[in-house]
Amino acid sequence: MEVPEEIVCVDCGQRAHRLSYPPEEGWQIGDYVAYRCSGCNDRWDLVVEDSDDPNSASHSYAAEARSILESRRTSPERPAE
Repeated sequence: MEVPEEIVCVDCGQRAHRLSYPPEEGWQIGDYVAYRCSGCNDRWDLVVEDSDDPNSASHSYAAEARSILESRRTSPERPAE
């Protein structure tokens, strides 16, 4: 299984480079991979998942929170109680 050398940082959009060395036996589902962003210097620890497995989609609380905030921004204001 291949793990990318770089990903895009969801915080700032810059490139995040892989910190973790590939294991001798290769990447396996469940392995942790660390990345460091070149823009904001955040560290991302990701879990290798099976992209072919429809049940392996991880839940992203950050994406859910962004969606809620965006919907509140675009919806009409509620009347004061």
